[in-house]
Amino acid sequence: MTDTTSGTVRLRATLESVPRYVAGKPATEQPGRTTYKISSNENPYPPLPSVLDVVRDAMQTMNRYPDMGTVELRDAIAERFGVHPDEIATGTGSVGLLGTLLQITCEPGDEVVYAWRSFEAYPIVVGLSGATGVQVPLDGEARHDLSAMADAITERTRLIVVCTPNNPTGPAVHAAELDEFLAHVPRDVLVLLDEAYLEFNRDADAADALAVWRKHPNVAVLRTFSKAYGLAGLRVGYCIAHEQVASALRTAAVPFGVSHIAQRAAIASLAAYDELEERVVALVAERDRLLIGLRDLGYAVPDTQANFVWLPLGDRTLDFAAAAEEAGVVVRPFAGDGVRCSVGEVEATDRLLEVAAAFTATGR
Repeated sequence: MTDTTSGTVRLRATLESVPRYVAGKPATEQPGRTTYKISSNENPYPPLPSVLDVVRDAMQTMNRYPDMGTVELRDAIAERFGVHPDEIATGTGSVGLLGTLLQITCEPGDEVVYAWRSFEAYPIVVGLSGATGVQVPLDGEARHDLSAMADAITERTRLIVVCTPNNPTGPAVHAAELDEFLAHVPRDVLVLLDEAYLEFNRDADAADALAVWRKHPNVAVLRTFSKAYGLAGLRVGYCIAHEQVASALRTAAVPFGVSHIAQRAAIASLAAYDELEERVVALVAERDRLLIGLRDLGYAVPDTQANFVWLPLGDRTLDFAAAAEEAGVVVRPFAGDGVRCSVGEVEATDRLLEVAAAFTATGR
């Protein structure tokens, strides 16, 4: 008889070195005071009524499988951005698509080049794929050092990820520097432009990702409905890629990964984008108010084109996060590096600026 009481199941050794994703903490209720969660880059506005109506209707058929090919959603994305539906793949948020991109580009031992610090999911999905992550430090202005990233390319490089605007620091990659960088990338290496925060970008020098994609057969563009569209809880993103890559993404996708509710909500959000854009404009204005306020207090906040700001606080990071939480506003600390603060309600901005002023005044 087999002994089922001893021993352990053999799991992949790579799990031991893969970091765990740390989600933004929710705000803990405090008696007599409203608390704010600005730790996850969420859109603070509730879903549009028109989108909620579509979601309610879609719930009536959740006993059925969704359209595995997401045909209507791909058609809607294609129409909005002037591409062909065959050049689009969808997935469970941009993170889900990124994982699939690793599956279709990398064998164990291949290399993935990306900036650091950047989106904390990158080392996780790269590690799980069996590939080796090559982290290239940001420059002194918290921006991608594309020259150093070009120097990091080897014959083992299969994927390069460029996060623009960069999460968690905020700056966007500029068109001229991206063109120069792509001239040094071998044509058989895929370059992924991760534009999760595209809609908040107001940098006139920023690269036009779709124009870059049209020019380069080895470029793909990754986007999400989680941020500006406010569908973070439904998990739906999309990748615009040339047909070879887009087709491979659809082949490798988890069957029925994007729910019917998510598909209908995304289509409705595209149709209502003019209304959603009013919210984006308001968030950009609030972002700029927060940025100016923090700089006026003496904080060295880098430029940001996303819906968050970055405070490079080094070894004071956890102290600032604790002070903010005590004051009823939860931020996202990256120990030893800095604090990312999402743009939320006007009251949340006011509270954060109060915390920042007190933190500086006390010398903490």
